[in-house]
Amino acid sequence: MSNRAKAGEKSAGKQPTPVGDRIGRAIEALPAGRYLLAVSGGRDSMVLLDAFTSRRLDAVSIATFDHATGAASRQAARLVEREAARRSVPFITSRRIDGGARTEAAWRDARWSFLRTWAAELSATVVTAHTRDDQIETVVIRILRDAGVRGLAGMYAEADIARPLLDITRAEISSYAQSYELRFVDDPSNDSLAHLRNRVRHQLLPALERSHPGFSGELLDIARRAADWRIGVDALVDGLGVNPLPGDNGTDGAGVVVPASALTSLDLSAAAILWPAIAARAHIALDWRGTERLAAFTATGTPGGRVPLSGGAEVQRTVSSFVLRNCGAVAKLYS
Repeated sequence: MSNRAKAGEKSAGKQPTPVGDRIGRAIEALPAGRYLLAVSGGRDSMVLLDAFTSRRLDAVSIATFDHATGAASRQAARLVEREAARRSVPFITSRRIDGGARTEAAWRDARWSFLRTWAAELSATVVTAHTRDDQIETVVIRILRDAGVRGLAGMYAEADIARPLLDITRAEISSYAQSYELRFVDDPSNDSLAHLRNRVRHQLLPALERSHPGFSGELLDIARRAADWRIGVDALVDGLGVNPLPGDNGTDGAGVVVPASALTSLDLSAAAILWPAIAARAHIALDWRGTERLAAFTATGTPGGRVPLSGGAEVQRTVSSFVLRNCGAVAKLYS
């Protein structure tokens, strides 16, 4: 346990706190089903573990992924395992064993591959401990990366992941952990300014709030409107006749096929709105360059023409359709 870890356990006789009740109600609002809790051993996820297993133990499993980044990573994984055993909850773990790049993106991809594989095995929904503060940081990062309206929804966008704490602040999470004396392990990387999210968290957002009080709340309002906008666009795509392109083993995931007649009559701005939503059906996130290229290709592409996209994907024009292919690349699932 790190020297910043909290000691002690939630006592059976402790009275519920207002924030505990609020978190509990958010968890109880989830529909009936099987759930796989993504627990890293950090404060937020240990609050999720404690609150979730206190309110509903039916069809719940706990999963942790050891990123093998050092002593804190190992300690956190062991803590999660002990807490799962103490609550008699099934526990699943994996550890990064490759010597690949030690980047935020690589860590995220490895963790989500593990979580999604086990969620499919258990027919469960992944549950994360993302908070209101995480959503604010995500939207700011999307802005810095020149995301379009679709990306500005951040974690408010509809997804196959449950995030019951998304309206709970980090301060409330801290209050819960302190009130119930939860044990957790701080990840040293959370303080490293080498990572963009930490620079946003520790430097940029505080500066923006000082210069424009209420900035975070206004940003969340924009994100909610963007999420509503996404729902409307996705409904339009539902009516285009988009079909999955089967992979070599007969399963979906190799791409999608769109009737050309559904797109060729559109102007560039309309095509630019629809293509990111179409690509999302193939688990591909388009950047603005790819979106602009596809919008232009929709109007000028001829049968046999192709447009390459980042990540190894491409769109091919046939006589009757546009075919978006992953071209053998592993499709990354963005949420």
